[in-house]
Amino acid sequence: MKNKKILLCSLVISMFLGCQSYKVQPLDTSNTLPKAFTDTTASKQDTFSSANITWKEFYKDQKLIALIDTALTNNYDFKRAMQRIGAVQSDVLLSKNSLFPRVDVGIQSSLRKFGLYTMDGSGNATTEITPGRIVPVHLPDYFVGFQTSWEIDVWGKLKNRKKAALSKFFASVEGKNLVITTLISNVADRYYELLALDQTLVNIDSTIALQENILKVIQYQKDANRATELGVKQFEALLLNLKAFRIDIKQEIIDVENQLNLLLGRYPQKIERSTFDVNADLPFAISVGKPEDLVKNRADIRMAEFELRASHSDLKAAKAAFYPSLNVNGQVGFQAFLPRLLFTTPESFVYGIFANLATPLVNRAAIKADFKRANAYQLDALYNYQQVILNSFVEVSGLVSKINNLERFVDLKAQEVQTLNSSIDISQDLFAANRADYIDLLLTQQAALQSSLALIDAKKRQYQTAIYLYKALGGG
Repeated sequence: MKNKKILLCSLVISMFLGCQSYKVQPLDTSNTLPKAFTDTTASKQDTFSSANITWKEFYKDQKLIALIDTALTNNYDFKRAMQRIGAVQSDVLLSKNSLFPRVDVGIQSSLRKFGLYTMDGSGNATTEITPGRIVPVHLPDYFVGFQTSWEIDVWGKLKNRKKAALSKFFASVEGKNLVITTLISNVADRYYELLALDQTLVNIDSTIALQENILKVIQYQKDANRATELGVKQFEALLLNLKAFRIDIKQEIIDVENQLNLLLGRYPQKIERSTFDVNADLPFAISVGKPEDLVKNRADIRMAEFELRASHSDLKAAKAAFYPSLNVNGQVGFQAFLPRLLFTTPESFVYGIFANLATPLVNRAAIKADFKRANAYQLDALYNYQQVILNSFVEVSGLVSKINNLERFVDLKAQEVQTLNSSIDISQDLFAANRADYIDLLLTQQAALQSSLALIDAKKRQYQTAIYLYKALGGG
């Protein structure tokens, strides 16, 4: 007896010592970010981030706001994200219920026949089940009542599974928020792409009208022997090129409209939109705030953090699997071999309670493998969390630099367009006075058109960069 006690104690001690080699390190989500996104912002650090304002405050265009509202109602990616939240929420309820006893109410019926050469069978052959009646060979059994089972969470295994499910739920919520911010920025991006194409079409149309007038002048001069057929053909070729370019832009407008309608979750139709003014200031006021604001404002960072917390809770639950589990089962109700005797009290009233303390012994290799897998998942989630933060900082840093440079670029392009537009008038006057060749007029027009289109593109990129920066900061 003494040896058995020593053996039992040795098994228990070795079990707990063996578990010590599988330690769970405390979760560390701290990170050290640079003090500013770029060197230029270090001296003029913003204390407020534009991510703290709603998208309806950020975007001023009411037609754009209406389109975004439609997208948030009809977009299928958004609807799918909402369904994923519902699915994960069910896992939270399931893990929460596992902490409490399971109680079932039901009716059971069975029929048993014991072998005669068994303890039960031989005993029943000489035992009266009711006065004057031997236990029948075919013995019915009826039970009506409650049954319960409960795994008492001594080591926190079930509690940590609940924490993991809750963290996954919050990660799915942040995943939905990430879908929202991406959807809003995509709608705004396509919207301003459409406005820029509209303005490009306006510039092409005005250039075509100008070109047609000049072509008439050239033809008159040819008839008066003041210009050659070569000059006429060159202007005709330029006019044909512009008309072909116009068709290409029209098709691009249709393509972008279709892309935008797809984001809105509807079939192709006309997009109501405003006009594009290359000379207007940006309607977006961007304040980047501090780098540490990214951690609390960006949905992808918060999502990665919740996934990391979920993996840590899963690891702690895997560690708890090494320890003994305590299960309690019980029942209370009425049991009899005849239905008419089922509710006879106190004879048919039964109850029972059973406790089971078990520890894994043979299958510990599987538990160790599960722990190692959970530990690998936690490290993967940790590296992903750190990578997302790094990517976020680099993204914002690049956009801050880009938006500053685009501001100067647009200013210079606007001056270039103004200068070239003035040179068109000058070249036309000189050409009319035979003081300039038609080639000078042709080159001046081409340069002016290219410059105006480049200004539209630069302005569009300025709008889009502001949109991307707002999203990168966590806005929307």
